[in-house]
Amino acid sequence: MEKDTIIYGLRPVIEAIDSGKEVDKVLIQNGLRSELFGELRALLAQHGIPYQFVPEEKLRRVTTKNHQGVIAYISNISYSDIEHIIPFVFEQGKTPFVLVLDRITDVRNFGAIARSASCAGCDAIVIPYYNSVRISADAIKSSAGALYKVPVCRSKSLVQTLEFLKSSGLQIVACTEKAGEPYYNLDYSIPTAIIMGSEEDGISEILLKVSDEKAKIPMAGDIASLNVSVACGIIMFEALKQRSR
Repeated sequence: MEKDTIIYGLRPVIEAIDSGKEVDKVLIQNGLRSELFGELRALLAQHGIPYQFVPEEKLRRVTTKNHQGVIAYISNISYSDIEHIIPFVFEQGKTPFVLVLDRITDVRNFGAIARSASCAGCDAIVIPYYNSVRISADAIKSSAGALYKVPVCRSKSLVQTLEFLKSSGLQIVACTEKAGEPYYNLDYSIPTAIIMGSEEDGISEILLKVSDEKAKIPMAGDIASLNVSVACGIIMFEALKQRSR
């Protein structure tokens, strides 16, 4: 299996961020204090890079080399800006189709979702900065390379992103078991953003309130829910079917 790219040490991580490298996440040892660390924290805040304080043992599980209390994971892709993508899609004469993933953390599920999104003609995938999957080598592999083709956008506020999409003329469809309407009764031929939530908690209540429509996938049998990547595939290919008519 291909290993993820990491950079460790205070100065190397600072220089990586300054040079414009896409950093997915930074692990910081609990209790770390220094002037250089202050410089790093300022950079993380400036660039909106997620970071997490962890015990030293966790850092040592990643590398036994002299990490100086800091390890950065370098992204395997370059992130895009949803506010640039939507106008571009409209300018091309296309009907925007966006997938918003709320707290999807499983790497292989995310890779499978991206693969389906690419096949279904999705214009972009939106994920939150925090409580979301990190796009690792495993994610790239699971996507069969689709993550190099479908733009992925990180959002500091999914609510604000959804409001932007609504103001741009997209309907917001939340796929949730709380809905009364079957997914195939909705119209996806118009500009649409579909929200999918985590298997554990579903879609956040605040995002459900922002949505225009709620849709469910009818179930038969004893299992209460589908794998999220399968559910994504079902609803995205319904959209593709309608748009192909």
